[in-house]
Amino acid sequence: MQTQLKVKLSLFNFLQYFVWGSWYASMGAYLTHTLQFGGQEVGAAYGAFAIGSMISPFLVGLLADRYFASEKLLAVFSLVGGLVLCALPNFKSFLPFYSTLILYCALYTPTLALGNSLALTHLDDSKTAFPRVKLWSAVGWIGGGVTLSLLNGEQSSIQFYLAGGVSIGLALFSLSLPHTPPKKTGENISAAELLGLDALALMKKPSFAIFIGCMFLICIPLYFYFVMMSIYLTELEWTKITAKMSLAQVSDIVFMFCLPIMLKKFGYKKTIFLGIAAWAARYFCLGGSVDATTLAAPLIFAAILMHGVCYDFLFIAGQLYVDDEANPKIRAACQGFIAFILWGVGAFVGTMLAGKVLAMHELADKTHDWAKIWPVPAFLSVGVLVIFALFFREPTTKPAEAVE
Repeated sequence: MQTQLKVKLSLFNFLQYFVWGSWYASMGAYLTHTLQFGGQEVGAAYGAFAIGSMISPFLVGLLADRYFASEKLLAVFSLVGGLVLCALPNFKSFLPFYSTLILYCALYTPTLALGNSLALTHLDDSKTAFPRVKLWSAVGWIGGGVTLSLLNGEQSSIQFYLAGGVSIGLALFSLSLPHTPPKKTGENISAAELLGLDALALMKKPSFAIFIGCMFLICIPLYFYFVMMSIYLTELEWTKITAKMSLAQVSDIVFMFCLPIMLKKFGYKKTIFLGIAAWAARYFCLGGSVDATTLAAPLIFAAILMHGVCYDFLFIAGQLYVDDEANPKIRAACQGFIAFILWGVGAFVGTMLAGKVLAMHELADKTHDWAKIWPVPAFLSVGVLVIFALFFREPTTKPAEAVE
């Protein structure tokens, strides 16, 4: 039954995403209204997470696959990352803040791939058990957002102290996770393997290459939401913003339960297609909310509540697809590679473009012309949807067979 293992992995995911949810969604409002950063600086700050994600595969491929046990790396990264977060509020100008944030993100993002790889290594029925364990990440994000709102810290440095303290707790808890030694100790290692690039061998498969290309492309409009949503709601004079935005993770929990059923019945292509389609629908709802009156709030809440489909049917299904395509020896490197795409290069391009669009549509009173902003990610999402529908092919071994 692996009950104790599942409880530990669930608590790990809760704490890991509590840390992320404590600062990521609210940082835009903090930077814009407290530190008075401009749109391009806000986009660049969110791009720090992307830079960390581009470093992540090399750390995972070099350290986790070859030299150190995954649970020990998780403890070290979380401990040092927590200390860096607690130091972050000391920096009020852009360059010191940005540099320190990059350092933190370079420490945090490897834990995403390491956590996934550790869970997939030890869970017997990963296609069913992994989504069930992973749903606690949504609960953790809700916990972070709601706690921050209760502390009235959405536009203050409280968010970083909260995240930092929990990160230190996560470091201690990580040491209780199952021992996961490196799989390639003592083997001859090529230069490509040393950098974790052995995962690139999967790009020889046409469908896998199309999948990676589409994941990169959808990340460009995807990050408009994370960069802009707290700023948008602040300008609408909403209160308790992170608590309200955490309704997204309630949806996340619901659709995480649906994910194994979707994969079993429809396979990867239709499931991921729905994930991409949900991003397009989300942005059309936000665009429609700008000029609406009585319908504005319902459309915004609809956009927030789509998150379960947006995230689970795209990110989690994508991680399971990569795990299906990889062999055990390169599992950690492959999870690092997909993290590089989702939270690395795609996020970097997406956040920088979002910041540029935000700056281009800043009005004289320092608010923004949202009627011109939201259509940009909406139509970009539609374009990716068409490419994926036309060119991606379902793998020969479907998740339905694995679940059975």
